[in-house]
Amino acid sequence: MKPFLFALAVGAVSPVALADPLDTLVPAYEAHVRQASPDAAAKDAEVSPDRWPDVRPAVLAAQAESARALLADVKKAETDRDIDQAILIRLLTSDIMWVETDSARIPFTGDWGFHAEPIFAAMQTELDSVEAAEAWIARLNDVPRYFGDHVDNMRRGIDTGWTAYRDPLETVIDQIREQVVDDPEDSSLYAPFLSLPEDMDPATAARLQAEGRAATARAIAAYLDVWRFLEIDYRPHLRQGAGIAALEGGQDVYAAAVVHHTAGAGYTPEDIHMLGQTEVARIRAEMEAVIAEIGFEGSFEEFLTYLRTDPQFYAASAEDLMAAAEEISGRLRAMLPDYFGTLPQLDFEVQPVPDAIAPGYTTGRYVSGDPEEGRLGIYLVNTYALDQRPLYELPALSAHEAVPGHHLQITLAQEMRDQPDFRKHYYATAFGEGWGLYAERIAGEAGIYKTPYERFGALSYEMWRACRLVADTGLHWYGWTRARAEACFVENSALAPLNIQTEVTRYIGWPGQAVAYKVGELKIRELRARAEQALGDRFDIRDFHDAVLENGAVPLDVLDARIDAWISQADPGPPPFPVLSD
Repeated sequence: MKPFLFALAVGAVSPVALADPLDTLVPAYEAHVRQASPDAAAKDAEVSPDRWPDVRPAVLAAQAESARALLADVKKAETDRDIDQAILIRLLTSDIMWVETDSARIPFTGDWGFHAEPIFAAMQTELDSVEAAEAWIARLNDVPRYFGDHVDNMRRGIDTGWTAYRDPLETVIDQIREQVVDDPEDSSLYAPFLSLPEDMDPATAARLQAEGRAATARAIAAYLDVWRFLEIDYRPHLRQGAGIAALEGGQDVYAAAVVHHTAGAGYTPEDIHMLGQTEVARIRAEMEAVIAEIGFEGSFEEFLTYLRTDPQFYAASAEDLMAAAEEISGRLRAMLPDYFGTLPQLDFEVQPVPDAIAPGYTTGRYVSGDPEEGRLGIYLVNTYALDQRPLYELPALSAHEAVPGHHLQITLAQEMRDQPDFRKHYYATAFGEGWGLYAERIAGEAGIYKTPYERFGALSYEMWRACRLVADTGLHWYGWTRARAEACFVENSALAPLNIQTEVTRYIGWPGQAVAYKVGELKIRELRARAEQALGDRFDIRDFHDAVLENGAVPLDVLDARIDAWISQADPGPPPFPVLSD
Protein backbone atom coordinates (compact mmCIF):
# COMPACT_ATOMS: atom_id res chain seq x y z
CA MET A 1 0.00 0.00 0.00
CA LYS A 2 1.05 3.58 -0.55
CA PRO A 3 2.55 5.35 2.51
CA PHE A 4 0.91 8.41 3.94
CA LEU A 5 2.20 11.58 5.49
CA PHE A 6 0.23 12.85 8.40
CA ALA A 7 0.11 16.64 8.52
CA LEU A 8 -0.60 18.15 11.91
CA ALA A 9 -2.94 21.09 12.09
CA VAL A 10 -4.53 22.92 14.98
CA GLY A 11 -7.35 20.80 16.28
CA ALA A 12 -7.11 18.18 13.45
CA VAL A 13 -4.98 15.48 11.88
CA SER A 14 -5.52 14.88 8.16
CA PRO A 15 -3.81 12.29 5.97
CA VAL A 16 -2.05 13.52 2.83
CA ALA A 17 -1.25 10.82 0.31
CA LEU A 18 2.22 10.71 -1.11
CA ALA A 19 2.46 10.67 -4.89
CA ASP A 20 2.74 7.17 -6.29
CA PRO A 21 6.38 6.54 -7.35
CA LEU A 22 5.15 5.08 -10.64
CA ASP A 23 3.78 8.50 -11.58
CA THR A 24 7.38 9.43 -12.36
CA LEU A 25 8.80 5.97 -13.12
CA VAL A 26 6.35 5.24 -15.95
CA PRO A 27 7.31 8.41 -17.88
CA ALA A 28 10.95 7.55 -17.22
CA TYR A 29 10.39 4.09 -18.69
CA GLU A 30 8.59 5.53 -21.71
CA ALA A 31 11.54 7.88 -22.30
CA HIS A 32 13.84 4.84 -22.04
CA VAL A 33 11.81 3.09 -24.74
CA ARG A 34 11.80 6.14 -27.02
CA GLN A 35 15.56 6.36 -26.71
CA ALA A 36 15.92 2.79 -28.00
CA SER A 37 13.04 2.66 -30.50
CA PRO A 38 12.71 5.12 -33.40
CA ASP A 39 9.20 3.79 -33.99
CA ALA A 40 8.13 4.62 -30.44
CA ALA A 41 9.78 8.04 -30.60
CA ALA A 42 8.10 8.86 -33.91
CA LYS A 43 4.70 7.73 -32.69
CA ASP A 44 5.01 9.86 -29.57
CA ALA A 45 5.91 12.86 -31.72
CA GLU A 46 3.10 12.02 -34.16
CA VAL A 47 5.49 11.81 -37.11
CA SER A 48 6.68 8.98 -39.35
CA PRO A 49 9.84 7.11 -38.31
CA ASP A 50 12.88 7.97 -40.43
CA ARG A 51 15.51 5.54 -39.16
CA TRP A 52 16.11 2.10 -37.66
CA PRO A 53 17.36 1.27 -34.15
CA ASP A 54 21.00 1.61 -33.13
CA VAL A 55 22.32 -1.87 -32.28
CA ARG A 56 25.98 -1.04 -31.69
CA PRO A 57 27.37 -2.70 -28.52
CA ALA A 58 28.17 0.59 -26.74
CA VAL A 59 24.66 1.90 -27.38
CA LEU A 60 23.06 -1.33 -26.20
CA ALA A 61 25.25 -1.33 -23.08
CA ALA A 62 24.14 2.20 -22.25
CA GLN A 63 20.50 1.19 -22.69
CA ALA A 64 21.04 -1.77 -20.35
CA GLU A 65 22.60 0.50 -17.74
CA SER A 66 19.61 2.81 -17.97
CA ALA A 67 17.33 -0.22 -17.56
CA ARG A 68 19.22 -1.38 -14.45
CA ALA A 69 18.81 1.98 -12.76
CA LEU A 70 15.11 2.07 -13.60
CA LEU A 71 14.63 -1.53 -12.47
CA ALA A 72 16.11 -0.80 -9.06
CA ASP A 73 13.70 2.10 -8.58
CA VAL A 74 10.68 0.12 -9.81
CA LYS A 75 11.43 -2.82 -7.52
CA LYS A 76 11.59 -0.67 -4.40
CA ALA A 77 8.54 1.44 -5.28
CA GLU A 78 5.68 1.21 -2.80
CA THR A 79 2.61 1.33 -5.00
CA ASP A 80 -0.94 0.09 -5.40
CA ARG A 81 -0.39 -0.35 -9.13
CA ASP A 82 0.73 -3.96 -8.80
CA ILE A 83 0.17 -4.91 -12.45
CA ASP A 84 2.10 -1.89 -13.74
CA GLN A 85 4.94 -2.69 -11.37
CA ALA A 86 5.07 -6.40 -12.27
CA ILE A 87 5.10 -5.69 -16.01
CA LEU A 88 7.75 -2.98 -15.74
CA ILE A 89 9.97 -5.36 -13.79
CA ARG A 90 9.65 -8.02 -16.49
CA LEU A 91 10.18 -5.58 -19.36
CA LEU A 92 13.30 -4.08 -17.84
CA THR A 93 14.65 -7.48 -16.82
CA SER A 94 14.17 -8.68 -20.39
CA ASP A 95 15.98 -5.65 -21.81
CA ILE A 96 18.92 -6.29 -19.49
CA MET A 97 19.02 -10.02 -20.22
CA TRP A 98 19.02 -9.40 -23.98
CA VAL A 99 22.13 -7.24 -23.68
CA GLU A 100 23.90 -9.34 -21.03
CA THR A 101 23.55 -12.49 -23.15
CA ASP A 102 24.69 -10.50 -26.21
CA SER A 103 21.76 -11.79 -28.24
CA ALA A 104 22.60 -9.26 -30.95
CA ARG A 105 25.28 -11.66 -32.14
CA ILE A 106 22.63 -13.82 -33.85
CA PRO A 107 20.08 -11.29 -35.18
CA PHE A 108 17.73 -13.69 -36.97
CA THR A 109 15.59 -16.68 -36.06
CA GLY A 110 14.76 -18.27 -39.39
CA ASP A 111 11.39 -16.68 -40.09
CA TRP A 112 12.26 -13.27 -38.65
CA GLY A 113 15.21 -10.97 -38.30
CA PHE A 114 16.67 -7.57 -39.12
CA HIS A 115 16.39 -8.31 -42.83
CA ALA A 116 12.60 -8.72 -42.60
CA GLU A 117 11.95 -5.48 -40.70
CA PRO A 118 12.02 -3.18 -43.76
CA ILE A 119 9.68 -5.52 -45.65
CA PHE A 120 7.04 -5.44 -42.93
CA ALA A 121 7.51 -1.74 -42.38
CA ALA A 122 6.79 -1.21 -46.09
CA MET A 123 3.57 -3.22 -45.73
CA GLN A 124 2.39 -0.89 -42.97
CA THR A 125 3.59 2.39 -44.47
CA GLU A 126 1.11 4.74 -46.11
CA LEU A 127 2.65 7.81 -47.74
CA ASP A 128 -0.24 10.21 -47.25
CA SER A 129 1.89 13.35 -47.13
CA VAL A 130 5.18 14.78 -48.33
CA GLU A 131 6.55 14.46 -44.79
CA ALA A 132 5.64 10.76 -44.61
CA ALA A 133 7.26 10.10 -47.99
CA GLU A 134 10.45 11.93 -47.04
CA ALA A 135 10.60 9.99 -43.77
CA TRP A 136 10.30 6.67 -45.65
CA ILE A 137 13.04 7.79 -48.05
CA ALA A 138 15.27 8.59 -45.09
CA ARG A 139 14.49 5.21 -43.56
CA LEU A 140 15.38 3.42 -46.78
CA ASN A 141 18.64 5.37 -46.91
CA ASP A 142 19.34 4.20 -43.34
CA VAL A 143 19.09 0.50 -44.27
CA PRO A 144 22.80 0.20 -45.22
CA ARG A 145 23.86 1.61 -41.85
CA TYR A 146 21.43 -0.64 -39.96
CA PHE A 147 22.45 -3.78 -41.81
CA GLY A 148 26.12 -2.89 -41.41
CA ASP A 149 25.73 -2.68 -37.62
CA HIS A 150 24.14 -6.13 -37.61
CA VAL A 151 27.00 -7.50 -39.70
CA ASP A 152 29.46 -6.11 -37.14
CA ASN A 153 27.53 -7.86 -34.37
CA MET A 154 27.60 -11.14 -36.31
CA ARG A 155 31.36 -10.75 -36.75
CA ARG A 156 31.59 -10.52 -32.96
CA GLY A 157 29.57 -13.72 -32.85
CA ILE A 158 32.16 -15.39 -35.05
CA ASP A 159 34.95 -14.21 -32.75
CA THR A 160 33.17 -15.48 -29.61
CA GLY A 161 31.81 -18.76 -31.01
CA TRP A 162 28.16 -17.66 -30.94
CA THR A 163 26.84 -18.22 -34.44
CA ALA A 164 23.69 -19.58 -36.04
CA TYR A 165 23.03 -23.13 -37.19
CA ARG A 166 22.92 -23.85 -40.92
CA ASP A 167 19.14 -24.16 -41.30
CA PRO A 168 18.09 -20.71 -40.06
CA LEU A 169 20.91 -19.29 -42.15
CA GLU A 170 19.66 -20.99 -45.32
CA THR A 171 16.17 -19.63 -44.72
CA VAL A 172 17.47 -16.10 -44.19
CA ILE A 173 19.61 -16.27 -47.32
CA ASP A 174 16.56 -17.39 -49.32
CA GLN A 175 14.58 -14.42 -47.99
CA ILE A 176 17.38 -11.95 -48.66
CA ARG A 177 17.85 -13.28 -52.18
CA GLU A 178 14.22 -12.39 -52.93
CA GLN A 179 14.97 -8.74 -52.14
CA VAL A 180 17.80 -8.44 -54.65
CA VAL A 181 15.98 -7.26 -57.78
CA ASP A 182 17.29 -5.37 -60.80
CA ASP A 183 14.57 -2.71 -60.96
CA PRO A 184 13.94 -0.86 -57.68
CA GLU A 185 10.29 -0.41 -58.68
CA ASP A 186 9.88 -4.20 -58.49
CA SER A 187 10.87 -4.15 -54.81
CA SER A 188 8.27 -4.30 -52.06
CA LEU A 189 10.27 -1.51 -50.39
CA TYR A 190 9.26 0.83 -53.21
CA ALA A 191 5.57 -0.16 -53.10
CA PRO A 192 4.50 2.70 -50.77
CA PHE A 193 5.45 5.21 -53.49
CA LEU A 194 2.84 3.70 -55.83
CA SER A 195 0.01 5.06 -53.71
CA LEU A 196 0.91 8.71 -53.13
CA PRO A 197 -2.18 10.93 -52.70
CA GLU A 198 -3.90 11.68 -56.02
CA ASP A 199 -4.11 15.37 -55.17
CA MET A 200 -0.37 15.71 -54.53
CA ASP A 201 1.41 18.18 -56.78
CA PRO A 202 2.67 16.14 -59.79
CA ALA A 203 6.14 17.64 -59.68
CA THR A 204 6.43 16.88 -55.97
CA ALA A 205 5.19 13.33 -56.50
CA ALA A 206 7.71 12.81 -59.30
CA ARG A 207 10.53 14.09 -57.08
CA LEU A 208 9.54 11.81 -54.21
CA GLN A 209 9.28 8.78 -56.49
CA ALA A 210 12.68 9.51 -58.01
CA GLU A 211 14.25 9.85 -54.57
CA GLY A 212 12.36 6.72 -53.50
CA ARG A 213 13.80 4.72 -56.39
CA ALA A 214 17.32 5.83 -55.51
CA ALA A 215 16.82 5.05 -51.81
CA THR A 216 15.31 1.65 -52.65
CA ALA A 217 18.32 0.89 -54.85
CA ARG A 218 20.63 1.65 -51.91
CA ALA A 219 18.59 -0.64 -49.67
CA ILE A 220 18.75 -3.42 -52.29
CA ALA A 221 22.53 -2.99 -52.44
CA ALA A 222 22.61 -3.40 -48.64
CA TYR A 223 20.69 -6.68 -48.95
CA LEU A 224 23.25 -7.82 -51.52
CA ASP A 225 26.12 -6.91 -49.18
CA VAL A 226 24.57 -8.92 -46.33
CA TRP A 227 24.01 -11.86 -48.67
CA ARG A 228 27.69 -11.83 -49.66
CA PHE A 229 28.78 -11.60 -46.02
CA LEU A 230 26.60 -14.54 -44.99
CA GLU A 231 27.76 -16.71 -47.86
CA ILE A 232 31.48 -15.90 -47.76
CA ASP A 233 32.41 -14.80 -44.25
CA TYR A 234 29.73 -16.24 -41.98
CA ARG A 235 28.95 -19.67 -43.38
CA PRO A 236 32.36 -21.23 -42.56
CA HIS A 237 31.83 -20.45 -38.85
CA LEU A 238 28.34 -21.89 -38.30
CA ARG A 239 27.88 -23.81 -35.06
CA GLN A 240 27.88 -27.59 -35.29
CA GLY A 241 25.00 -28.39 -32.96
CA ALA A 242 21.41 -27.48 -33.81
CA GLY A 243 20.78 -26.00 -30.36
CA ILE A 244 22.79 -23.74 -28.09
CA ALA A 245 23.34 -26.35 -25.37
CA ALA A 246 26.97 -26.94 -26.33
CA LEU A 247 27.91 -23.26 -26.71
CA GLU A 248 29.79 -21.57 -23.88
CA GLY A 249 27.12 -20.55 -21.36
CA GLY A 250 24.44 -21.92 -23.69
CA GLN A 251 22.40 -23.67 -21.01
CA ASP A 252 22.41 -20.57 -18.82
CA VAL A 253 21.20 -18.46 -21.74
CA TYR A 254 18.48 -21.01 -22.49
CA ALA A 255 17.29 -21.15 -18.88
CA ALA A 256 17.02 -17.35 -18.88
CA ALA A 257 15.08 -17.46 -22.16
CA VAL A 258 12.64 -19.98 -20.69
CA VAL A 259 12.03 -17.75 -17.67
CA HIS A 260 11.45 -14.77 -19.97
CA HIS A 261 9.05 -16.46 -22.38
CA THR A 262 7.04 -18.42 -19.80
CA ALA A 263 6.43 -15.18 -17.86
CA GLY A 264 6.10 -16.26 -14.27
CA ALA A 265 5.05 -19.89 -14.79
CA GLY A 266 7.91 -21.14 -12.62
CA TYR A 267 9.08 -24.03 -14.82
CA THR A 268 12.64 -25.26 -15.31
CA PRO A 269 13.72 -26.72 -18.68
CA GLU A 270 13.49 -30.20 -17.11
CA ASP A 271 9.93 -29.51 -15.90
CA ILE A 272 8.92 -28.36 -19.38
CA HIS A 273 10.40 -31.43 -21.03
CA MET A 274 8.42 -33.77 -18.78
CA LEU A 275 5.26 -31.69 -19.21
CA GLY A 276 5.63 -32.04 -22.96
CA GLN A 277 5.90 -35.80 -22.80
CA THR A 278 2.74 -35.98 -20.67
CA GLU A 279 0.79 -33.75 -23.05
CA VAL A 280 1.95 -35.70 -26.11
CA ALA A 281 0.59 -38.93 -24.61
CA ARG A 282 -2.77 -37.33 -23.70
CA ILE A 283 -3.34 -35.68 -27.07
CA ARG A 284 -2.27 -38.81 -28.96
CA ALA A 285 -5.03 -40.77 -27.22
CA GLU A 286 -7.63 -38.16 -28.28
CA MET A 287 -6.37 -38.30 -31.86
CA GLU A 288 -6.69 -42.08 -31.91
CA ALA A 289 -10.31 -41.70 -30.78
CA VAL A 290 -11.10 -39.40 -33.73
CA ILE A 291 -9.52 -41.87 -36.17
CA ALA A 292 -11.76 -44.58 -34.74
CA GLU A 293 -14.77 -42.28 -35.18
CA ILE A 294 -13.88 -41.75 -38.84
CA GLY A 295 -13.61 -45.49 -39.33
CA PHE A 296 -10.22 -45.39 -41.00
CA GLU A 297 -8.78 -48.88 -41.38
CA GLY A 298 -5.07 -48.63 -40.93
CA SER A 299 -2.37 -47.51 -38.55
CA PHE A 300 -1.90 -44.05 -37.11
CA GLU A 301 1.05 -43.53 -39.43
CA GLU A 302 -1.04 -44.56 -42.45
CA PHE A 303 -3.76 -42.10 -41.46
CA LEU A 304 -1.20 -39.30 -41.30
CA THR A 305 0.07 -40.27 -44.75
CA TYR A 306 -3.51 -40.18 -46.03
CA LEU A 307 -4.02 -36.66 -44.65
CA ARG A 308 -0.69 -35.43 -46.01
CA THR A 309 -1.17 -36.78 -49.52
CA ASP A 310 -4.87 -36.83 -50.47
CA PRO A 311 -5.70 -33.84 -52.74
CA GLN A 312 -9.15 -33.38 -51.17
CA PHE A 313 -7.48 -31.82 -48.13
CA TYR A 314 -5.66 -29.07 -50.04
CA ALA A 315 -6.70 -25.93 -51.90
CA ALA A 316 -6.30 -25.96 -55.68
CA SER A 317 -5.12 -22.35 -55.81
CA ALA A 318 -3.92 -19.52 -53.61
CA GLU A 319 -7.25 -17.80 -54.23
CA ASP A 320 -9.13 -20.85 -52.95
CA LEU A 321 -7.01 -20.96 -49.79
CA MET A 322 -7.57 -17.25 -49.13
CA ALA A 323 -11.32 -17.62 -49.75
CA ALA A 324 -11.46 -20.46 -47.22
CA ALA A 325 -9.58 -18.35 -44.65
CA GLU A 326 -12.03 -15.48 -45.24
CA GLU A 327 -15.07 -17.76 -44.81
CA ILE A 328 -13.74 -19.30 -41.60
CA SER A 329 -12.86 -15.85 -40.25
CA GLY A 330 -16.45 -14.76 -40.84
CA ARG A 331 -17.79 -17.70 -38.85
CA LEU A 332 -15.35 -17.01 -36.04
CA ARG A 333 -16.46 -13.38 -35.86
CA ALA A 334 -20.09 -14.53 -35.58
CA MET A 335 -19.45 -16.73 -32.52
CA LEU A 336 -17.72 -14.06 -30.44
CA PRO A 337 -20.79 -12.60 -28.66
CA ASP A 338 -21.52 -16.00 -27.13
CA TYR A 339 -18.12 -16.12 -25.45
CA PHE A 340 -17.16 -12.50 -24.73
CA GLY A 341 -18.93 -9.57 -23.13
CA THR A 342 -16.36 -7.07 -24.42
CA LEU A 343 -15.28 -7.10 -28.07
CA PRO A 344 -12.70 -4.96 -29.87
CA GLN A 345 -13.87 -2.13 -32.08
CA LEU A 346 -11.04 -2.53 -34.60
CA ASP A 347 -11.51 -5.26 -37.21
CA PHE A 348 -8.92 -7.33 -39.08
CA GLU A 349 -8.36 -8.36 -42.69
CA VAL A 350 -6.95 -11.52 -44.24
CA GLN A 351 -3.89 -11.16 -46.47
CA PRO A 352 -1.38 -13.56 -48.01
CA VAL A 353 2.17 -13.69 -46.67
CA PRO A 354 4.32 -11.51 -48.99
CA ASP A 355 5.88 -13.61 -51.74
CA ALA A 356 9.33 -12.29 -50.88
CA ILE A 357 9.42 -14.07 -47.51
CA ALA A 358 6.83 -16.82 -47.95
CA PRO A 359 9.21 -19.75 -48.65
CA GLY A 360 10.75 -19.74 -45.17
CA TYR A 361 7.83 -18.20 -43.34
CA THR A 362 5.49 -19.83 -40.87
CA THR A 363 2.06 -21.02 -42.03
CA GLY A 364 0.21 -18.01 -40.58
CA ARG A 365 0.75 -15.00 -38.39
CA TYR A 366 -1.02 -11.97 -36.96
CA VAL A 367 0.27 -8.43 -37.54
CA SER A 368 -1.13 -5.88 -35.11
CA GLY A 369 -3.27 -3.01 -36.32
CA ASP A 370 -3.50 0.42 -34.74
CA PRO A 371 -6.82 1.58 -33.24
CA GLU A 372 -5.63 5.18 -33.02
CA GLU A 373 -4.75 5.31 -36.71
CA GLY A 374 -7.64 3.06 -37.76
CA ARG A 375 -5.21 0.59 -39.34
CA LEU A 376 -6.75 -2.88 -39.37
CA GLY A 377 -5.06 -5.93 -37.93
CA ILE A 378 -3.76 -8.40 -40.50
CA TYR A 379 -4.19 -12.18 -40.42
CA LEU A 380 -1.46 -13.46 -42.74
CA VAL A 381 -1.96 -16.79 -44.53
CA ASN A 382 0.95 -18.48 -46.28
CA THR A 383 -0.05 -19.49 -49.83
CA TYR A 384 3.39 -20.79 -50.79
CA ALA A 385 3.55 -24.57 -51.49
CA LEU A 386 -0.19 -25.25 -51.37
CA ASP A 387 0.33 -28.99 -51.00
CA GLN A 388 1.80 -28.19 -47.57
CA ARG A 389 -1.17 -26.09 -46.33
CA PRO A 390 -3.93 -28.56 -45.35
CA LEU A 391 -7.46 -27.19 -45.16
CA TYR A 392 -8.31 -29.33 -42.13
CA GLU A 393 -5.88 -27.21 -40.06
CA LEU A 394 -7.11 -23.84 -41.34
CA PRO A 395 -9.96 -23.37 -38.80
CA ALA A 396 -7.60 -23.84 -35.85
CA LEU A 397 -4.99 -21.57 -37.46
CA SER A 398 -7.60 -18.87 -38.05
CA ALA A 399 -8.90 -19.09 -34.47
CA HIS A 400 -5.34 -18.71 -33.16
CA GLU A 401 -4.15 -15.85 -35.36
CA ALA A 402 -7.38 -13.87 -35.82
CA VAL A 403 -10.36 -14.30 -33.47
CA PRO A 404 -10.84 -15.25 -30.75
CA GLY A 405 -7.04 -15.41 -30.69
CA HIS A 406 -4.38 -12.80 -31.30
CA HIS A 407 -6.46 -10.09 -32.95
CA LEU A 408 -9.08 -10.08 -30.21
CA GLN A 409 -6.60 -10.23 -27.31
CA ILE A 410 -4.08 -7.73 -28.69
CA THR A 411 -6.68 -5.24 -29.92
CA LEU A 412 -8.57 -5.27 -26.62
CA ALA A 413 -5.26 -4.45 -24.93
CA GLN A 414 -4.59 -1.63 -27.42
CA GLU A 415 -8.06 -0.23 -26.79
CA MET A 416 -7.74 -0.16 -22.99
CA ARG A 417 -8.56 3.24 -21.56
CA ASP A 418 -6.57 5.12 -18.95
CA GLN A 419 -3.56 2.82 -19.29
CA PRO A 420 0.00 3.79 -20.25
CA ASP A 421 1.28 2.71 -23.65
CA PHE A 422 3.61 0.07 -22.21
CA ARG A 423 0.57 -1.74 -20.80
CA LYS A 424 -1.30 -1.55 -24.09
CA HIS A 425 1.60 -3.01 -26.05
CA TYR A 426 3.09 -5.43 -23.52
CA TYR A 427 3.31 -8.95 -24.88
CA ALA A 428 4.08 -11.72 -22.41
CA THR A 429 4.75 -14.65 -24.74
CA ALA A 430 3.11 -17.24 -22.49
CA PHE A 431 0.02 -15.06 -22.07
CA GLY A 432 -0.39 -14.05 -25.72
CA GLU A 433 0.52 -17.36 -27.30
CA GLY A 434 -1.18 -19.30 -24.53
CA TRP A 435 -4.34 -17.32 -25.26
CA GLY A 436 -3.95 -18.08 -28.98
CA LEU A 437 -3.80 -21.81 -28.29
CA TYR A 438 -6.68 -21.59 -25.82
CA ALA A 439 -8.64 -19.75 -28.55
CA GLU A 440 -8.37 -22.85 -30.72
CA ARG A 441 -10.16 -24.75 -27.94
CA ILE A 442 -12.90 -22.09 -27.75
CA ALA A 443 -13.44 -22.50 -31.50
CA GLY A 444 -13.99 -26.21 -30.92
CA GLU A 445 -16.53 -25.51 -28.18
CA ALA A 446 -18.34 -23.14 -30.56
CA GLY A 447 -18.64 -25.82 -33.25
CA ILE A 448 -16.29 -24.16 -35.74
CA TYR A 449 -14.69 -27.51 -36.54
CA LYS A 450 -17.32 -29.00 -38.82
CA THR A 451 -15.84 -32.40 -39.60
CA PRO A 452 -13.86 -35.04 -37.71
CA TYR A 453 -10.93 -34.12 -39.96
CA GLU A 454 -11.03 -30.52 -38.75
CA ARG A 455 -11.24 -31.72 -35.15
CA PHE A 456 -8.25 -33.93 -35.85
CA GLY A 457 -6.52 -30.90 -37.38
CA ALA A 458 -7.14 -28.95 -34.17
CA LEU A 459 -5.71 -31.81 -32.13
CA SER A 460 -2.76 -31.94 -34.51
CA TYR A 461 -2.17 -28.25 -33.83
CA GLU A 462 -2.35 -28.89 -30.09
CA MET A 463 0.10 -31.77 -30.56
CA TRP A 464 2.34 -29.38 -32.47
CA ARG A 465 2.57 -27.16 -29.38
CA ALA A 466 3.05 -30.13 -27.04
CA CYS A 467 5.91 -31.43 -29.19
CA ARG A 468 7.47 -28.00 -28.98
CA LEU A 469 7.98 -28.53 -25.25
CA VAL A 470 9.85 -31.73 -25.99
CA ALA A 471 11.78 -30.52 -29.04
CA ASP A 472 12.82 -27.07 -27.81
CA THR A 473 14.20 -28.35 -24.52
CA GLY A 474 15.71 -31.29 -26.38
CA LEU A 475 17.59 -28.99 -28.75
CA HIS A 476 18.75 -26.31 -26.35
CA TRP A 477 19.02 -28.10 -23.01
CA TYR A 478 19.80 -31.72 -23.83
CA GLY A 479 21.73 -31.17 -27.07
CA TRP A 480 19.49 -33.13 -29.45
CA THR A 481 20.01 -33.27 -33.19
CA ARG A 482 17.53 -31.71 -35.58
CA ALA A 483 16.28 -35.14 -36.66
CA ARG A 484 15.54 -36.15 -33.09
CA ALA A 485 13.68 -32.90 -32.49
CA GLU A 486 11.59 -33.41 -35.64
CA ALA A 487 10.61 -36.96 -34.68
CA CYS A 488 7.87 -35.92 -32.24
CA PHE A 489 6.10 -33.87 -34.93
CA VAL A 490 6.53 -36.48 -37.67
CA GLU A 491 5.28 -39.35 -35.52
CA ASN A 492 2.42 -37.64 -33.68
CA SER A 493 1.01 -34.78 -35.79
CA ALA A 494 -0.55 -34.31 -39.22
CA LEU A 495 1.64 -31.28 -39.91
CA ALA A 496 2.94 -31.17 -43.47
CA PRO A 497 6.66 -31.95 -43.86
CA LEU A 498 7.48 -28.39 -44.98
CA ASN A 499 5.69 -26.97 -41.96
CA ILE A 500 7.65 -29.26 -39.64
CA GLN A 501 10.93 -28.27 -41.27
CA THR A 502 10.09 -24.56 -41.13
CA GLU A 503 8.98 -24.73 -37.51
CA VAL A 504 11.96 -26.70 -36.22
CA THR A 505 14.22 -24.25 -38.03
CA ARG A 506 12.47 -21.50 -36.08
CA TYR A 507 12.96 -23.30 -32.76
CA ILE A 508 16.64 -23.74 -33.54
CA GLY A 509 16.95 -20.02 -34.16
CA TRP A 510 14.73 -18.78 -31.33
CA PRO A 511 15.52 -20.68 -28.10
CA GLY A 512 12.77 -20.78 -25.48
CA GLN A 513 9.99 -19.01 -27.36
CA ALA A 514 8.27 -22.18 -28.54
CA VAL A 515 7.61 -23.54 -25.04
CA ALA A 516 5.43 -20.59 -24.06
CA TYR A 517 2.32 -21.64 -26.03
CA LYS A 518 1.46 -24.81 -24.13
CA VAL A 519 2.57 -23.41 -20.79
CA GLY A 520 0.26 -20.42 -21.17
CA GLU A 521 -2.68 -22.41 -22.51
CA LEU A 522 -2.50 -24.90 -19.64
CA LYS A 523 -2.47 -22.04 -17.12
CA ILE A 524 -5.62 -20.48 -18.63
CA ARG A 525 -7.35 -23.87 -18.66
CA GLU A 526 -6.31 -24.44 -15.05
CA LEU A 527 -7.77 -21.07 -14.03
CA ARG A 528 -11.00 -21.76 -15.90
CA ALA A 529 -11.39 -25.12 -14.16
CA ARG A 530 -10.72 -23.44 -10.82
CA ALA A 531 -13.39 -20.82 -11.52
CA GLU A 532 -15.94 -23.38 -12.73
CA GLN A 533 -15.44 -25.47 -9.61
CA ALA A 534 -15.65 -22.49 -7.25
CA LEU A 535 -18.64 -20.78 -8.89
CA GLY A 536 -20.68 -23.74 -10.08
CA ASP A 537 -23.92 -22.50 -11.67
CA ARG A 538 -22.79 -18.90 -11.23
CA PHE A 539 -19.88 -19.40 -13.65
CA ASP A 540 -20.33 -17.36 -16.83
CA ILE A 541 -17.88 -18.02 -19.66
CA ARG A 542 -18.26 -14.49 -21.01
CA ASP A 543 -17.38 -12.97 -17.65
CA PHE A 544 -14.42 -15.32 -17.21
CA HIS A 545 -12.95 -14.46 -20.60
CA ASP A 546 -13.44 -10.75 -19.94
CA ALA A 547 -11.63 -11.14 -16.61
CA VAL A 548 -8.70 -12.87 -18.30
CA LEU A 549 -8.36 -10.17 -20.96
CA GLU A 550 -9.42 -6.98 -19.18
CA ASN A 551 -5.92 -6.01 -18.05
CA GLY A 552 -4.19 -6.77 -21.34
CA ALA A 553 -1.31 -9.21 -21.42
CA VAL A 554 0.11 -9.92 -17.96
CA PRO A 555 2.66 -12.35 -16.50
CA LEU A 556 1.13 -15.70 -15.61
CA ASP A 557 1.69 -15.29 -11.88
CA VAL A 558 -0.17 -11.96 -12.05
CA LEU A 559 -2.99 -13.59 -14.04
CA ASP A 560 -3.27 -16.32 -11.41
CA ALA A 561 -3.71 -13.77 -8.62
CA ARG A 562 -6.17 -11.64 -10.63
CA ILE A 563 -8.44 -14.58 -11.42
CA ASP A 564 -8.41 -15.67 -7.77
CA ALA A 565 -9.53 -12.15 -6.87
CA TRP A 566 -12.23 -12.27 -9.56
CA ILE A 567 -13.51 -15.60 -8.21
CA SER A 568 -13.68 -14.15 -4.70
CA GLN A 569 -15.69 -11.17 -5.93
CA ALA A 570 -18.04 -13.38 -7.95
CA ASP A 571 -18.49 -15.82 -5.05
CA PRO A 572 -19.42 -13.96 -1.84
CA GLY A 573 -19.58 -17.22 0.07
CA PRO A 574 -22.26 -18.32 2.56
CA PRO A 575 -24.16 -15.72 4.55
CA PRO A 576 -22.56 -14.88 7.92
CA PHE A 577 -25.65 -16.00 9.89
CA PRO A 578 -28.20 -18.76 9.33
CA VAL A 579 -31.19 -17.71 7.28
CA LEU A 580 -34.33 -18.33 9.35
CA SER A 581 -37.66 -19.11 7.77
CA ASP A 582 -41.13 -19.84 9.05
